[in-house]
Amino acid sequence: MHRMRFAILTVFAALAVSLAAQDKTPLKLVATIPLPGLHDGDFDHFAPDVEGHRLFLTAEENEKVQVLDTSSNQLIHTIGDVKAPHAILFRKDLKKLFIVEGDASAVKVYDSDSYKLVGEIKLSIDADSIAYDPATNYLYVVNGGREAHTPYSLISVVDTNSSKKLRDIKINSNRVEAIVLEKSGPRLFCNITGQNAVGVLDRNKSALTATWPLPAGDTQNVAMALDEADHRLFVVTRKPGKLIVLDSNSGKIITSLPAVGMVDDMSFDTRQRRIYLAGDQFVDVFEQEDPDHYVLLAKIPGSFRAKTGILIPQLNRYYLAAPHHGDKEAEVRVYEVQP
Repeated sequence: MHRMRFAILTVFAALAVSLAAQDKTPLKLVATIPLPGLHDGDFDHFAPDVEGHRLFLTAEENEKVQVLDTSSNQLIHTIGDVKAPHAILFRKDLKKLFIVEGDASAVKVYDSDSYKLVGEIKLSIDADSIAYDPATNYLYVVNGGREAHTPYSLISVVDTNSSKKLRDIKINSNRVEAIVLEKSGPRLFCNITGQNAVGVLDRNKSALTATWPLPAGDTQNVAMALDEADHRLFVVTRKPGKLIVLDSNSGKIITSLPAVGMVDDMSFDTRQRRIYLAGDQFVDVFEQEDPDHYVLLAKIPGSFRAKTGILIPQLNRYYLAAPHHGDKEAEVRVYEVQP
């Protein structure tokens, strides 16, 4: 009898440990938002309207922008006939959406209440990634390069107050991907993917001031994020899948770790000290033990080419867009960030 009781207690203890481990997952799925009527094809980026309880999602290959309600977790509107939408900026004060439309070679401006087109800022073809400076209200937009059949790319500076392009910054590479800017100074970092390098620009001078090559063999650097307080720049390569940490002052490689492939979006969680990488079939969650040391905390099951994700700290939520594939409808998965 004692042996049986001991065995039962052992089983219960093991079960309790297992359940506790499950509860400690960094991302807990709490809702799923169906996106009916979409065919196969990638999403690209999210943009939040936190106070308005909306989340905008570009369905790039479906030529739509999906508008989600973050309170009810429902699709509430679709902006149609959008020519390869990539990135979005929402300006609450202007009640405007600035949607980068790659195939339209433009940033289109929409009223954020009626969703009607109200303006257009012409750029080169394949306009894609953006970074926004709230101090100046300038929007930096990557465009040109491969689709424009030029050996260089452009980072165009757009004044969102007047909806006008101010100037172009020329980058001598036919492929530039993600860009991020620092708040404490004039620098802007960009993935010069065509050179397997990181570029550093001075926004005041509109000029490239440094180029930091990535380690040999690490290619297709697409996603990027910045830990400005600790002077760490995060870059993810696709071939091979790898998270690379650089010193954002010197460009020195601090460390690198294997990561999920095909990453398109990366978020740095300043509160939890985590990095979320949305890639094919998984979301990799890394923990920053200190600025020089990082560990893989969890691999959250994702979906086919579900490489579009965003962390919204104000909501304590992480959103992942899963494209339509085969008999699986497109959806957005809503996760609660766990301590």
